[in-house]
Amino acid sequence: FLVGLVFFKEMEKVIACVHKRPNALCRLICFPWAGGGTFQLAQWGKLFSDSIEVFCVRLPGRETRLTEPFAKDMTSLVDEVSSVLLKELKEKPFAFFGHSFGSYLSFAVALHLKEKYRLEPVHLFVSGAHAPNSEEFNALKNIPASDVNDEELLAYIQILGGTPSDLLHNKDIRNHLILTFREDFRVLQTFSFKKAEMDIPFSCDITCFNGSDDKACDLQAWEELTSGDTSYYELPGGHFYLLEPSNEIFLTKHITRCIENAGL
Repeated sequence: FLVGLVFFKEMEKVIACVHKRPNALCRLICFPWAGGGTFQLAQWGKLFSDSIEVFCVRLPGRETRLTEPFAKDMTSLVDEVSSVLLKELKEKPFAFFGHSFGSYLSFAVALHLKEKYRLEPVHLFVSGAHAPNSEEFNALKNIPASDVNDEELLAYIQILGGTPSDLLHNKDIRNHLILTFREDFRVLQTFSFKKAEMDIPFSCDITCFNGSDDKACDLQAWEELTSGDTSYYELPGGHFYLLEPSNEIFLTKHITRCIENAGL
């Protein structure tokens, strides 16, 4: 009983599930962007049919985990998420969706699950992210984040969008957002993926989404990471195109179709 209680508490801490669907055929695990929480993606639960249950990963240092120290590196995040989700992922098919930083975390978790447990998502959905084996990703990783002051970081966050301006007017919220973004970016810089020749990590299909006004992503590099199909969709908007209700509807419908086509 105690083991079950501890596990339940860990689940509640790390995973937000707003619309519980215990009889769902598949789970969609969502991974938020740098500086982000679970609110937006956890709400996707109500947009999907009863066949899909949505989990959203909550990282340390925010929301109900505000008092916890931020993750030290990508490995510790991957270990935490994997160990909390493992029982659920063994239980029924699952798919991953990540946006921006969340795409890299979802990829790292998927890689760990495949290497250690032979578990693989039925579909990997990545959004607003370069492939981890691309030149662009290496360039992003090499930005000296420690040299960027708070004002510059805030300006960058504002350019990206995704944060209501009234929240940025609140000094405490603004400072915490800058800190969280900086810490998440530092974690991203600890992630290294070296694709060995002829070693394709996945067999599932990969779908890449991007905003039409955002930086273009290298689809070919994503293609090298799976023996499955790779597809690319550009939706109207910038880096946070996915927060537009019309794009949200497209994404949830498309993700549903892909999961249903996976022949669960």
